[in-house]
Amino acid sequence: MINPRPSFSPASRWQIGFDMLLRTVLVLAVVVMLNYLGAQFFHRFYMSSQTRVALSSRTLAVLSTLTNHVDVTLYYDTRDQENFYPNILALLNEYREANKKISVRTVDYVRDAGAAEKLKVQYNLPAATDSPNSPPAKDLVIFDCGGKVIVIPGEAIVQHKLEQTAKDDPNQKELQFRNRPVLFNGEIMFTSKLLALASAQPFKAYFLQGHGESSLADSGQFGFAKFGLELAQNYIAVTNLELTADQPVPMDCNLLIIAAPTVPLVDSELQKIDKYLAEGGRLLVLLNYASIERPTGLEPILQHWGVNVLADYIKDPQNSITGQDVKIRVFNPQTFVAPLTQLSLQMILPRPVMKVNWQNPPANAPQVNELALTSETALLAGDPTAAPRRYPVLAAVEQKPVAGVVNRRGNTRIVVAGDSIFLGNYYIEGGANRDFLSYAANWLLDRQELLAGISPQPVKEFRLMLTQKQSRQLDWLLLGALPGGVLFFGWLVWLVRRK
Repeated sequence: MINPRPSFSPASRWQIGFDMLLRTVLVLAVVVMLNYLGAQFFHRFYMSSQTRVALSSRTLAVLSTLTNHVDVTLYYDTRDQENFYPNILALLNEYREANKKISVRTVDYVRDAGAAEKLKVQYNLPAATDSPNSPPAKDLVIFDCGGKVIVIPGEAIVQHKLEQTAKDDPNQKELQFRNRPVLFNGEIMFTSKLLALASAQPFKAYFLQGHGESSLADSGQFGFAKFGLELAQNYIAVTNLELTADQPVPMDCNLLIIAAPTVPLVDSELQKIDKYLAEGGRLLVLLNYASIERPTGLEPILQHWGVNVLADYIKDPQNSITGQDVKIRVFNPQTFVAPLTQLSLQMILPRPVMKVNWQNPPANAPQVNELALTSETALLAGDPTAAPRRYPVLAAVEQKPVAGVVNRRGNTRIVVAGDSIFLGNYYIEGGANRDFLSYAANWLLDRQELLAGISPQPVKEFRLMLTQKQSRQLDWLLLGALPGGVLFFGWLVWLVRRK
């Protein structure tokens, strides 16, 4: 019997094995080289400008200095079509790509109740069973850096504008409105929070009390609880201050806030404030129409610094919703309010805040800029004979440094507003009021990294406007005609094959 010849000789098997090993090594080498080249030289590209997320140079500079690990948690309903979750996630992924010390995760509070409850406990988020004044946590971005936590409400990331919707039904009598998203402030807010987390300690602001000012703890309509919360989100710690007895403005005061005193300040208090400004202090003053009949005493000090607050208030019926509010749409593009040019402020009976026109300005006079103005149809309530004109309602003062002179607190900066109600709990949500407070505080504290180089991104909407009749026709087309057409052609194919 003849033994069958083996299919492969030992030499052939060794040759095939070596060939397979060599091919595997070559494939692995190519994969390793491609990963190396990709890590070194690859830059992502985008098929559409709508999906492109490009970080500003200012953000990249802040990210380059970040050395601590930051955990970012998106507490969102991921299937909500109107909360901008995809945009926020895409932006944060760019932050993570720029600095690997940033980690990003999502907790869907609708579909992952267990993880949502753990997160509520971890960060002490309000629950649905809390008091009615404390709504349940919803759509939040949480920054956590070694126990230092900053929580950003999702509603603060996107700026909306109230606009009238088109009438679908000609018989419709009532006007309908919607909040249209106009600006996406994600990069501004996220970069500022990262900068705050990287700071050793927050700036310190003092809130003057003792003259009928509303409290930072007051959550009522005219209180300043949301005002204080906005400052806290900008990493500014706020403490109440009473200038009684020999108590001066503390040396650790980075910002003094005087918000709508209803009782005049006494001379000793005014002298302390005047001294504080002369030493290079920073001051935010909010006045309103109530102080017209009873001056606060701050008016001469402000006039000394180049700001004149008129003893009257402004009405502008053509730019008002309630008759008392005034829409402010004109902003000085050369100042820190330039990012608000596409938005508006909603102020309540504001007083004119004007630059003093000195005939013979003093030596080293401070630089005064009028920040925002009314429309050309504005009127003074106390002077009905005055022709309509634009009136400034906000002003900023800066004392430039003097050669050879060093102030104890820096260079004086002042922001004066002719209204305080627009930053109270009720109206701070109107227009760009909240954004103005943030910009003003950061300018006063000379945090230029939060003002320059980052702009709000306009929101582009692509909407298909249909009447109710057109919508019904589209429903019939999608639910009836298309499936019916498929069934009809299927029936024809069956009929042909049967024959």
